[in-house]
Amino acid sequence: MMMKKFATILLAALSLTVSASALSTAQLADSAYNKQNYREAIELYQQSIATEGKSAVLYTNLGNAYFRNDNLGRAVLSYERALKLDPSDGDARQNLAFVRSRIQDRPEDDSSFFSNMHRSVVASARPDTWAWIAFGVFVLLVGAAALYIFSQNVALRKTGFFGGLVLLFVFAYLLFVAFDSVDRATGTSSAIVTAPSTQLTSAPRGAGSDSDKVVTIHEGTKVEIIDSVATPDDPVSPVWYNVNINHGTKAWLRATDVERI
Repeated sequence: MMMKKFATILLAALSLTVSASALSTAQLADSAYNKQNYREAIELYQQSIATEGKSAVLYTNLGNAYFRNDNLGRAVLSYERALKLDPSDGDARQNLAFVRSRIQDRPEDDSSFFSNMHRSVVASARPDTWAWIAFGVFVLLVGAAALYIFSQNVALRKTGFFGGLVLLFVFAYLLFVAFDSVDRATGTSSAIVTAPSTQLTSAPRGAGSDSDKVVTIHEGTKVEIIDSVATPDDPVSPVWYNVNINHGTKAWLRATDVERI
């Protein structure tokens, strides 16, 4: 009787083990998140990304877990990585906008209207999507050229000529957008401040005096890395980054205080 009971318990335990192993790491992370075990969810999402591959969904869920765990800097970083993989991810974009409204630093954007519009266009779709759109416009351009060359009707020839000029301009811009989108998807110059705060300085060293200090920025702030320099004598960070904030302020900060997107 005891042996039968033991066998039943053993079979039940084996069944639970098999069921747990059948769940993916991402599903276990989702379960931990739903149970409000956000630290565990963060570890599991990171493990899933490392073993099962990167995806916009995983990075968005990781960002949600970081936000719930009051780590706004890494939440912003995760949403940015999700959008880098899939610029059309509406959840990541909406969540990023919400978290950015909660961070301490919101530097004023001094870029031109057209520059901001172009960045919005580039960020609205994947590189392969822009490539296909450019190909479609190229087909129309060839059609307009054929209309101009072979048509005997003057009105149709004018339509082909002027329409071709417009399509040529659109095609050239779409090619530019496609290449710019590739740079955005593969580039590593953008970074997010993940330390609670960091001091920007005028030189790649700790602020020895008030004249060395530029400004203090906090977690979640986005910077563009322009250059880097090794600082082996710095006990905190062996590398410093020369960064740009919103195309205006240029200064230095410790590489250990930021993480590349």
